Amino acid sequence: MSSIAIIDYEMGNLHSIAKAVEHVAGDARVRVTSAPDEILAADRVIFPGVGGIAHCMEALTRRGLDAVIREVAASRPLLGICLGMQALLERSEENEGVSCLGLIPGEVRRFGNHLGGDGVRLKVPHMGWNQVRQRPHPLWRDIPQDSRFYFVHSYYAAPAADSDCAGTADYGGAFCCALARENLFAVQFHPEKSQHAGLTLLRNFSRWDGRRDE
Repeated sequence: MSSIAIIDYEMGNLHSIAKAVEHVAGDARVRVTSAPDEILAADRVIFPGVGGIAHCMEALTRRGLDAVIREVAASRPLLGICLGMQALLERSEENEGVSCLGLIPGEVRRFGNHLGGDGVRLKVPHMGWNQVRQRPHPLWRDIPQDSRFYFVHSYYAAPAADSDCAGTADYGGAFCCALARENLFAVQFHPEKSQHAGLTLLRNFSRWDGRRDE
């Protein structure tokens, strides 16, 4: 039986993510945990997060989970969600600048004073349903192009290499909302709140072996 660990560092929608994963993961064992040995024993790991990046990195470091996530990233499929996606990059502009895990080159930037098509200043945070333009990856299997996912965020990922971007959305201009590098995949939106498309992505992750080609 395969196992999926959801990292608990007290900064994620853990109950709703766990229920969604349990719903789609078949007979896989799903466990919410902060224990490094349990995380490292899992076949796949989910790294969620909500809130500020400074608190995120402090909480991870205090529990020794920053090193655990780096070890996971070197050996098995890892899915970052929302703040968990942003923490995979090198640095964030939030909280006057915070160093992150550095697993994917690039930084996290705040939505600026962008104007919408009607000339009205965009609201920050970006909140609600938005279409995602996919780039080829196994985790998009059976999800139609331009499907809608649910977002809540004020900052967005800006990877250094365009090849690390696996999906884009538009909010005053296109921004990267999904990252992919080797056995890492991460999304800015909340799949657990994104109805059928989000559940399909979580199902795909529960079966993914970490390879980009199928």
